[in-house]
Amino acid sequence: MLPYHNIMSDPAKPPRILFVCLGNICRSPAAEGVVQRMAEGRALELDSAGTGNWHVGEPPYGHMQRAAKQRGYDLSSLRARQVKVQDFKDFDLILAMDEKNLADLRALDPGTGAALRLFMEYAPQTGVTAVPDPYYTRDFDGALDLIEAAARGLLTSL
Repeated sequence: MLPYHNIMSDPAKPPRILFVCLGNICRSPAAEGVVQRMAEGRALELDSAGTGNWHVGEPPYGHMQRAAKQRGYDLSSLRARQVKVQDFKDFDLILAMDEKNLADLRALDPGTGAALRLFMEYAPQTGVTAVPDPYYTRDFDGALDLIEAAARGLLTSL
């Protein structure tokens, strides 16, 4: 895992982190909400996006919102958006929820040299590299367990 300070474009500014999954309705908004809540009082610029455009403008998936709410995370104000080329310039670190989304991000990167990583790199103790998509697995709590573990590791690295 690369220490965060080694990839920041300007260490004097708050870290800018983008979380990315496929549709931006489950994993990436949950990661944004979890990190935001865990980092209360710390200066961070967080956002989330999807590699696909199916859900642009929609709130996070209801089942994910409910599971997150039970743990104290409010995702209701978030809205799905698609990754755009400008994101590769605007964010210091772009974290993909799985290998497919990481590959899609690498294909979209116009050569900015943006720091693209798997979110689960920040939770090596879990033994997994991806947050399975709960939209398909229906395991929203399992996804949140992994997201919380990676969030703790990420925040420790900042």
